Amino acid sequence: MEPFRYHVFVCDQQKPEGLPCCGARGSGQVLEALRREINARGLEDEVQVTACGSLGLCEHGPNLIVYPEGLWYSGVTPADVPEIVGSHFQADTPVERLLRTDSAALRAEILTNREKMYAGLRARDAAGVLPDDLTGLIRGFQESRAVLTALELDLFTAVGDGASAAQVATRLGTDPRATEMLLNALASLRLLLKREEIFHNSQAAARYFAAGSRDNARPALLHTAHLWQRWSTLTDCVRAGTAVARDEAARRGQDWTEAFIAAMHRNASERAPLVVRAAGAQNARRMLDVGGGSGAYSIAFVQANAALRADILDLAAVEPIARRHIEAAGVADRITIRTGDLRSGPLGEAYDLVFVSAICHMLSPEENLDLLRRCREALAPGGRVVIQDFILEPDKTAPRFAALFALNMLVGTRGGSSYSEPEYAGWLGEAGFQEIRHTRLPGTTGLMIGSRP
Repeated sequence: MEPFRYHVFVCDQQKPEGLPCCGARGSGQVLEALRREINARGLEDEVQVTACGSLGLCEHGPNLIVYPEGLWYSGVTPADVPEIVGSHFQADTPVERLLRTDSAALRAEILTNREKMYAGLRARDAAGVLPDDLTGLIRGFQESRAVLTALELDLFTAVGDGASAAQVATRLGTDPRATEMLLNALASLRLLLKREEIFHNSQAAARYFAAGSRDNARPALLHTAHLWQRWSTLTDCVRAGTAVARDEAARRGQDWTEAFIAAMHRNASERAPLVVRAAGAQNARRMLDVGGGSGAYSIAFVQANAALRADILDLAAVEPIARRHIEAAGVADRITIRTGDLRSGPLGEAYDLVFVSAICHMLSPEENLDLLRRCREALAPGGRVVIQDFILEPDKTAPRFAALFALNMLVGTRGGSSYSEPEYAGWLGEAGFQEIRHTRLPGTTGLMIGSRP
């Protein structure tokens, strides 16, 4: 069966530094060039491109195989791609100068390289060398820090449609030598492409990291950059049992708030349709959004029910940000913003729905029980509380994101954490809720729902 006229497998194997592999020889650039050229010629429905593991010709990469003929190309560069696409995929004429035609030699080279690989693995294991996956896990912060620095500097915007290291340094006001080192590192991570000393944004970087793109995520991702100093205190936090960077919290200004709410808004805008469908908005007339942030969830709920009115409760610093989003959505007449502290005091009364999203993980167990008791008091009889958060399995080791997020709360809060379904169910029951249930959603968060009798 051949669902496509041609199916191209491109080796994109990554091996430890110093070992020959297609990844080190530019297979990423070849893959991008192939996809770009195929798309430009209108062949995307006829030619399927698939990245794959090692093809066994490591010293002669980048390598690719074209089916249905089963033809092998070696030493392919981005400059060769237009010829391959035009000649082979359009004119059905393979590019002879790049083909490997001696099948016996091809087989012998692959088997020799395979035996070298196995011998190397056996030697590493006998010597007790740390496996590559563990090494990568331990050193992963280096890649993260390089990307976060680039985001803080707005480097991808400075690269634009292409720039040299000197040009980027001039635009950013940074040191030329250091800027080039960072640019080269980002190219090694495939966020940039380097051609004849000119750097270009990858498709992903141009879409998500550069100003002017519709999907620019940089404002939200700056919140992750702001977490860097906090996470560096993790060892001391584990010893102390709570966050130790009190001065860091005190220095947070409007820039921190803007980045935090931008990150929350981006996540909420993506997940809001799922949450509204799962929670249901049709029977509610009054809703309280506790710690509603940008208002993304309130917006989604009132858009799903024309009779619903929502109140957002959040801090004064958040109000102007929320107001911008609410006005842009055209629902300012149905959403009210109340400034206040969700940690204390009455929350209101006679609500049909109280929505608590991404709040419980900031609070201690005692604070969550207190909050849920006040949520119950704010509900009309028969009303519901809907909690959205990272909900751990009972043994608290999964999902992985939620388990790691617990550490984010350890370094950033006095008593916050990720909590498990039994913990949420226990608090809801003790607070007086009934019909308690866990609704699982695609992605990293789920819902805990309870009703006031």
